[in-house]
Order: sequence, then structure tokens, then C-alpha cells
Amino acid sequence: MDQCQYFHLPPHSRFLTSSAVRDYEGTWEKLSQVAVKGAEYDSRERQPHPQCLEGTRVDLLNYIYESLDDREKNRLIWLHGTAGVGKSAVAFTVAERMRGLKVAEGSKERRLAGTFFFSRKHTKRRTAGFFFATLVYQIASNFTSVQEDVNEAIKGNPALLDPDKSLRDQMEALFLRPLRRL
Repeated sequence: MDQCQYFHLPPHSRFLTSSAVRDYEGTWEKLSQVAVKGAEYDSRERQPHPQCLEGTRVDLLNYIYESLDDREKNRLIWLHGTAGVGKSAVAFTVAERMRGLKVAEGSKERRLAGTFFFSRKHTKRRTAGFFFATLVYQIASNFTSVQEDVNEAIKGNPALLDPDKSLRDQMEALFLRPLRRL
């Protein structure tokens, strides 16, 4: 299936020339090829998906949900701990819940902007080189309002998709600039 069909052009796209449309599609295709699909919370590569059993980690999950629901709080939550303590189960459980919630009533946009599950077993998931490209691919798929900014950033500097590119540059151009417009 062609990944380009998921790229929604901005509302003013009816004024774009066919070469501009090809630019959008070409940029989206490049981003699609670099994004690590196996890093998404529900990928087949990660099966069986670990998740919290009902009634377990209730306090932690409630804390996370309350933090995510409170617009005044930081929305970045860093789970850390030794191997096997359940970080992936907690993260999957939270992602699953956020995927089911919409940003606003009547909106198609989901509260889950994106996920990246690191793994020592998989080359592209063991370092942060593909982190921002993968997240921005998911974010732009969910929030079409950032697609134009992402497209412009990649057209202006195609090296942003190189996993060896500075993480600071990737974060600023692919992630922060587009998100500021949400």
C-alpha cells in the first residue's frame, strides 16, 4: 500500500501545482521510509504487547493520566527503572488509553501524538538516531496541521532525516517548530 495516500495536503492545496503536490508526496515518502514503524506502541514487531493487568499499578497509572489531563502540567513523562520492572507495560497501557481519546469533541485527532519504544534487539530502535523522524511521522499523520511545516523543514534540509544528524537540529526543525504551531 502506498504510504503517500495518508498525507493530507493543507486546505489551501487546491492552489498547488502538480509539481508542488509531487514535492509534498516525495517528502512524505522519504519521511515514511525513515520512520521506524516497529517503534510504535502497537507494532507487530513488539508482540506480544505487554500491558498492565487490571487492578495493577493503579496509583502510577492514575498519576500519569491526571498529569496528561492537566493542561498546566508538563506532558512529558519519563519512565525509568531496571529491566523487567514493567516500563513497557505501563507505557503501552497509557498509549492504548490515549489512542482511544480524542483531542476535542468531534475531532478526528487523537490524544496520542506518537510513541517510540526503544529496544536493544533492533538496530534502528537502539539509538535516538531515528527518534524524531519517527515521532514527527506519527504526529503529522495524526495532526495534519503540522504537515506543511514538516514538509518545509525536510525540503529545506533533507539531511534532517539522516540518523547521524545532530539530535538538536532534528528536534528543533522536525519536532519543536511544527509543534509550536499546534
